[in-house]
Amino acid sequence: MLPWKRVLRPLAALLLSAAAVTLPATAAHADTAVHTGWNDYSCKPSAAHPRPVVLVHGTLGNSVDNWLGLAPYLEARGYCVFSLDYGQLPGVPVFHGLGPIDQSAAQLSAFVDQVRSATGAAKVDLVGHSQGGMMPRYYLKFLGGAAKVGALVGIAPDNHGATLSGLTNLLPYFPGAEDLVKATTPGLADQIPGSAFLTKLNADGDTVPGVHYTVIATQYDEVATPWRSQYLSGSDVRNVLLQDLCPLDLSEHLAIALTDRIAFHEVANALDPAHASPTTCASAIG
Repeated sequence: MLPWKRVLRPLAALLLSAAAVTLPATAAHADTAVHTGWNDYSCKPSAAHPRPVVLVHGTLGNSVDNWLGLAPYLEARGYCVFSLDYGQLPGVPVFHGLGPIDQSAAQLSAFVDQVRSATGAAKVDLVGHSQGGMMPRYYLKFLGGAAKVGALVGIAPDNHGATLSGLTNLLPYFPGAEDLVKATTPGLADQIPGSAFLTKLNADGDTVPGVHYTVIATQYDEVATPWRSQYLSGSDVRNVLLQDLCPLDLSEHLAIALTDRIAFHEVANALDPAHASPTTCASAIG
């Protein structure tokens, strides 16, 4: 075995361990967790919020832990809220979003149809974190999702790849490293800037007609870097920097989706722009 392989595998284990520490303590029970309020298939959308909200977790996330903050926030505001697990690898519990991203998009497609069937809604809105804000764009662009989605809200989405503060730039210096990542965690390889997946996704424009796009970024992001690469170009796009709304907000890549009520307020604005209110530092206690 080459020396760098001996380094990469412990490093991968370390990253998974770090994620386990960073995520809420319920992560170990995510697959069997009993929670109330969202994924209630008896929920019927109201006239005020006619589109159910589907939450799409990020890499190493899952349908429960990624949304312990935002799901109840939206439910309390009258939304029918649903979340899915996608990108599972055999023998890897809890930490998902590691499978090929085109296959993950197909899982999202099936889940959206399930939600639409249960609720009777013609369309849903999508809110995703990190990979979960980028992956749905494949569904919209290539799998017919544009006809079934009203809005896509990306929270720290790696729309043009994730450099991990420049760490992915070191891969060419380790012969075979990228091939190892592709073979073991294809979902990570797909997110490397310049990958075949991202090249296909972003060819011929970032967006598709008929969908409202919002990107919520933080300048302290250490994963989807540089943070400006999260932004989309298109005729129906709103790119938002969290610190323009509240200069005191120090959220990084995880906190912006897990606990940041300023970001949550901006998500609510994106889902219901007709009743939007200014997002400020005070939104943290709203």
